[in-house]
Amino acid sequence: MTRDPAPPAILLVEDEPLIAMLVEDYFDALGYRVAAQADCLADAAPLAEAGGFDAALLDVNLREGEVVWPLADRLAERGVPFVLATGGDGHNVPARHAAAPVLAKPYTLDEMKTVFSRLLTAGD
Repeated sequence: MTRDPAPPAILLVEDEPLIAMLVEDYFDALGYRVAAQADCLADAAPLAEAGGFDAALLDVNLREGEVVWPLADRLAERGVPFVLATGGDGHNVPARHAAAPVLAKPYTLDEMKTVFSRLLTAGD
């Protein structure tokens, strides 16, 4: 008997609790699992180092003016794909991350499905 492959595991970095809960529901509906979740860089950095996930969804602007770029840099160094989520227009994305997919808030389940399907099959 063949076992089903494990669902893709996602690191979720989002500082708004209601958005985080909604996104977690979206991932569940897509058949993915949230492997770890953080709402600030201090909590996200050790999770990123520990690994155990296939991709990440990173809110660009975190609480107290934090931006996610140091974490995005680390994930890029490790070859972990990520999607950027922003309430802005995405023009503030540094050139080094210009190739990363961007979800403009508010985004839908269908938009998330499209972006993560492409992201997770890009290396196949």
